[in-house]
Parts: sequence; C-alpha cells; structure tokens
Amino acid sequence: MLGWALLALAAGCGGRAGDDAGAGAADGRVTISGDDSFAADLNWTPPQVVIAEGDEDAALERASQALAEGALYADADSAIPLYLALARHPAQARAATAGLRRAQAALLRAGDAALALADEDDDVVGMRTAHQVAAVARSIAAEDEAVVRYLERVDDSDRLWELNRRGEQALRDGDLGENGGGALAAFAEALALRPGQPRAMQGQAAVESALIRRAEAAGMQGDFETASQWLGHAMAIRPGFPTVPDAERRIERMRSARIARLRDEGVAALEKVNGPSLARGKLAEILRIASPGDPVANDLRQRIDQAVHYGSFRPGQVFTDALEGGARGPQMVVLPHGGFMMGALPGDPDADDNEKPRHAVRFERGFAMAVREITVGEFRRFVDATGYQSRAVRRGFSMAYDERTGNFLRRSRVDWRFDYTGRPAGDTMPVLHVSAKDAEAYADWLSAQSGRRYRLPSEAEFEYAFRAGTSERYPWGEGTPPESAGNVTGALDRSPGGRSWGNAFPDYGDGYWGPAPVASFAPNSWGVHDLAGNVSEWMADCWHANYRRAPADGSAWFNPGCRDQVIRGGSWASSPAQTRASWRALASVDTTNARIGFRVVRDL
Repeated sequence: MLGWALLALAAGCGGRAGDDAGAGAADGRVTISGDDSFAADLNWTPPQVVIAEGDEDAALERASQALAEGALYADADSAIPLYLALARHPAQARAATAGLRRAQAALLRAGDAALALADEDDDVVGMRTAHQVAAVARSIAAEDEAVVRYLERVDDSDRLWELNRRGEQALRDGDLGENGGGALAAFAEALALRPGQPRAMQGQAAVESALIRRAEAAGMQGDFETASQWLGHAMAIRPGFPTVPDAERRIERMRSARIARLRDEGVAALEKVNGPSLARGKLAEILRIASPGDPVANDLRQRIDQAVHYGSFRPGQVFTDALEGGARGPQMVVLPHGGFMMGALPGDPDADDNEKPRHAVRFERGFAMAVREITVGEFRRFVDATGYQSRAVRRGFSMAYDERTGNFLRRSRVDWRFDYTGRPAGDTMPVLHVSAKDAEAYADWLSAQSGRRYRLPSEAEFEYAFRAGTSERYPWGEGTPPESAGNVTGALDRSPGGRSWGNAFPDYGDGYWGPAPVASFAPNSWGVHDLAGNVSEWMADCWHANYRRAPADGSAWFNPGCRDQVIRGGSWASSPAQTRASWRALASVDTTNARIGFRVVRDL
C-alpha cells in the first residue's frame, strides 16, 4: 500500500528543516513497487529557490505572504520552498524554522481536508492531494509526531481506497463473496476501518443488488429454493433495509404467478389424451415451489382426481346431454366413485341365497345415473325418431293389472303406451311393458344421438346408488317407512275398487295404487328418485344364482347369449322383502309387464 511505503520511509529518511540534512531530504524520492495510481504523488522535490545575498528579508516576506494565501509547496514562490531555502541562511534560520512550522501545520490541515474529501466523496483529486501533502510533510518533518499521525491517516485512506477498489473489482468479476471473501469481505473490511464510509456502503448496496438480481433470475427460472438462498445472503448485508423485503414480495409474486400458470396448464392438459398424467406433472412442479397446503395446488389436485374419476364433471352434478335435432336427453346426476359392500346384510331374515356372499365392490370412476325412471314421453321420442317396435307391440300383448281379480293378466294390444291397467299412459308416467331388449335399444339410441355411452345399469351400480353411502336394508333404515318415503306397498293403500295389500308395510300409505308419475317422491341423498319403489327396473347383468366370482369393479356380469337378466328395486306392487337394497330377481329378456320399467346410466 502507498501509505505503508510512506511510513517506512518516514522512519528512515532525512531530518528536520534547518538541519544540514534538509537539502538531502529535498533530494529524497519514495520508490514504490506495485500497481498504484498515486505513485507519482509520493515523490516531492522542492522547487529550486535562489536567494541572493541581501534579499533574505524580501524572501521571508514572500514566504509569509504565500503562507497567508495558502500557496504552500507547488512552486518556487510557495511558502515551504522559500522557508527551506531561507533555513540555509544563518541570519534567517530561526524565522525560517518558525515559518516552516506554521506552513507544516497549514499543510497538514490541507491534507486532512483532502483526506476527508477523498474518504467521504470518493474524490480522486482529494486522494492525490493527500498523497502530495504526505510526500511534502515527510520531506520537511518525517519524525514530527503530527506528521507521523497524518501519514498514518494517509495509510488508512490508502488501505480503505484499496479495499474499495478490490471489492469493486470482485463485484465486476461476479465474486460477490456470499460464502466468504470476494466483494462482501472487502467492503466489510473497509467499513470496519472507516464505519459509514460512503463508497464502501455503496459497494455493499451494490452487492446486495447483485444478490437480489440473482434471486430474481432464479425466480424467473422457477428455482425458488435458490432464490430464497440468494435473498438470505442479501438479507445479512444490511438488516433492516427495505430492499430485500421488497425483493421477497416481488419474488413471491413470481412464485404465485408461476403456480397459477402451472395450474392453468394442468387444467388445460386434462382435456388432452393422457390428460391426468400431464396434469400430475404440472402438479409436481407446483408442489416443488409451493408452500405446504397451497390452495392452488389443492385445487389442481382435486381437479385431477375429479378428471380421473369423473371426467369433466363433478360429484352431484345434474346435467342433460344434447341430442340431434335440438332435444335433450334424460336428466342425469353424477354419482361419486367409491366402494361398498354388496349383498344381503348379515342376519337379514328376508335374504335369499342369490343375494350372497356379501362382497366388496369398488368403483374407480364415477358414473351418471338417470335421476328418474324413463318416462312414456321419453320413450315416445325414441319410437317416433326411429320407428322402433317394442316386444309388446310385435307380439300384441303384455301383462297388466286386473282390478276385478287383483291379479296380473295377459292383455292384448297393451304396450309401452299404456299404464299398469292397460289404459293410455301420460307422458310423465314411467314407461312400462318394455323388455330388456327394448330398454337396451333406447340406451343405444341415446348413445347415437348424444355421442356418449348410455346403457342399462349394472346391478352393482343400482345397489350402490340405492344405498347412497348407507348400509341399511331400506333407504330409511328399518321398520315402517316415514311419510312420503316412496311408492311402496303400504297397509293403508287402497285400489280403485277398495282392495288392500296382503303383505305390506304396516301403518303406511303413499296415495297410489299403481305407479306414480316419476319423481313424485323426494330423491335419496345422492339425488336419485324411486330406486326402492314405483317400478322395478331392468339391469344389464345376466342372471347368476349367487355372487361367487362376481366382478369386484362394479361392472355388469355378462354371459354370452344369456336369456335371463336381473331385475332390481321394489315396485308399487312389491312386498316389503322385495323393497330391500339387496333384493334381486330374474326375468326373461322378453318379459313385459306392468311392474317393470328402466332407467339408464352414462359413462363419464
């Protein structure tokens, strides 16, 4: 360092002004090795001053005037060169020594001012001036205590200047020193030497800014862990300053924006082939950068689960599909995916062996079920559009209720257009007198019209919807149904001719003898009407005498060419035992009567 060289020379170079060594001191040069921009300022040779014999008083006057004007050392007319020359004249030696002391004091004051300017304002001229003053002061009074202290201050300023220069170079080189050394260490050492020094503080601020820029760059790349690390380094530089908290808020906005964008990309991916897998990749990116429990991540996770289990639908959603020609299909409700125990409950006294063994069924994907049984009006639309002839139409009869005998009898010219007695049916009544093949034909027509897959329910789907998350024998639990529970046989029901049921729920009446218009009674908790009553319904399954080897995924159990299919759900004329959730029966696929209708389900 420059100041260190000055101190070393001060300890071993010339004497005080006025001594014989004064001229030798004037010849001395400070030699400095190394790269130092102030090297030229360390060498001072007093300008040559010639004072003729008899001009001593005039020279002394000129020296005093120069001192008063602050012209201390620049040329031969400056105070210090004049006093040094006068010191060689014995008659003026005392006055010259006194003047030189005053000039030295003024010189050190000028040096102090230059140092202050250099330290506070980072002024190159001030630093150069301080060095020139140091060279002059060392030449005239190297061992003087005030000069030594000044040289020490110059040394400190040199060191401060070099530390700042080193820190700035490290900053330009990208060596910030977040893990030790580098720019941060240099500026910290400078501030330890001179607390509050502006240049070093600006350097620290520049390092902080560089760290913040690195944090923001990492944030732009989605690497918020690294961004947090850079901000942590930045926070340690100037605790309490608002710059890092401001940067944290900006980066947090980046994080939030990136999370939102990834979520939108994940949602969009769900519509594509292999969409859930693509969306899970986006979710993994979100989870990498999001805080635990982030609501956006939870939203996307739920959407992925929903897409896996429900496609573009949600559990409980009610919808209709558009059909060709502007009509709408039957109203459907989305049932939740999940599992249940299918079959008769342990100890059920009314259970048949065909309801056993009780076994676990799980639906990995939700499905939609018709909210109501298919109506006469809905089936009419199908027949009108296709010219379809149902089984009862083709053979010319079906089984209808006979009030006179109280039995179901074969009646000619009764088909889907008629009610349970064989009279014309209203459009809101459940369609009767349809075979399994008729029901399947209607579902196939809906599929062609909507571009979606409609079908008859599997009996596992029916029982799952019937139970709606419960494990009771009846929808209401046990015993007599509550008021308006559904269109089931009640001891209080009466036929038009005054008949009553011989096997019915005691103390219950629903006001109907025969089917009621669809959805006349409240739906179950999943939004489906009339599963336990009104009409029994065709299932897609072939009949099997028990559940051994039954599908565990809820799909229909088919056999090639089977002639008997499953009937599920109690009707307006079913016994209490036939109204249970696990009750099942078989019927020939060509069967038509006044108790069997159907509803459809749709794949999601």
